[in-house]
Amino acid sequence: MKAHRPLPPGIHFIQGNQALAEGALAAGCDFMAGYPITPASEIANRLSQLLPPAGGVFLQSEDEIAAICAAIGASWAGRKAMTATSGPGLSLMQEGIGFAVATETPLVIVDVMRFGPSTGVPSVGLAGDVVQAARGSHGDYQIVALCPESAQEMFDFMIQAFNLAESLRCPVFVLPDGFLGHMREQVRIPPREELKLVERRLAQGGDPMSRVDFLDPQVAPMPVFGRGLKAHVTGSCHDRHGMRNLTDPQVMHAYATVPQEKVLRRRDLMPPPAADYQEGEVVLVAYGTVARSARAAVALARQRGLAAGSLCLKTLWPLPAAELARAARAARALLVLENNTGQLFPYVKAEAAAHCPVEFMGPRLLGQIHEPEAVAARIQEMSP
Repeated sequence: MKAHRPLPPGIHFIQGNQALAEGALAAGCDFMAGYPITPASEIANRLSQLLPPAGGVFLQSEDEIAAICAAIGASWAGRKAMTATSGPGLSLMQEGIGFAVATETPLVIVDVMRFGPSTGVPSVGLAGDVVQAARGSHGDYQIVALCPESAQEMFDFMIQAFNLAESLRCPVFVLPDGFLGHMREQVRIPPREELKLVERRLAQGGDPMSRVDFLDPQVAPMPVFGRGLKAHVTGSCHDRHGMRNLTDPQVMHAYATVPQEKVLRRRDLMPPPAADYQEGEVVLVAYGTVARSARAAVALARQRGLAAGSLCLKTLWPLPAAELARAARAARALLVLENNTGQLFPYVKAEAAAHCPVEFMGPRLLGQIHEPEAVAARIQEMSP
């Protein structure tokens, strides 16, 4: 493989982070800014090779604050932009993420999650940033977060992430963990003609006061800089023309609620959960790398005659509330598996506890993948 060429269509045995980088290029990414951090650095390494020959730009920034700000600026210049980091870097990016949300900036943010808090253990995967991705910045807002469980989904979800960012004009997260980032598996890279890419809708002509550039539930076209348009972009409360307004209650209400509404009304664009359960079963709810343990545990439990199934989440935010409630209505109980101390558990319980019992199971040791045998034993304990 030549370092300056993307992998050709076909089956490849590659690392998850490399698959993600190949997926970004296939999605049309033409700008990445990032700062080296374990376990995400391979993404920047690969895109630093791939982007320049393809006419794109790779920028190694001085820190993660600069990386998120550069990516936002590149997006407003018309680029399909991204950044990639891990937990400590994501903490530094929060102010920029809030600005991207407020200005409705299409952007992909990859967070290869690791053991924390603080510096923690850089080389060990942990789903420690699940809530931070959704609520790390202040105020009320809604992002999209996809969570792959395989190297193949690392590739596929990058294409979906860029499509969602362009369709909805919002930041989209991709949340693998360090285990998946460094895992090597078979990945199919499809021919380019099979890819369905979404391109950005651009604002056309006229004075800003005659256009709707922001706060449109149907998603406003974007007034990209350098295309001959005058535009006003601010992270302060603004109206649909982008003009700062800190006094009108209706404008303030729309500033906070319309960007959420435009995301929530298009859940159909987001990857649905993978459901494999029947009525009356103990249903395992899992995501990311842990979903692999959940499937193995279900197979083991079924071999032993236990009624077990799974619901593996692909989109974490917005939370797939309807699908969780549907599973809870069918299940005898839900067992939530996470490689953390229960970050998503309260959200699942809020949607499901009215319909059936909801329990949590972390790994035997944090930072270790669930043992299917231990999960199967827990299913047996919960079975009549």
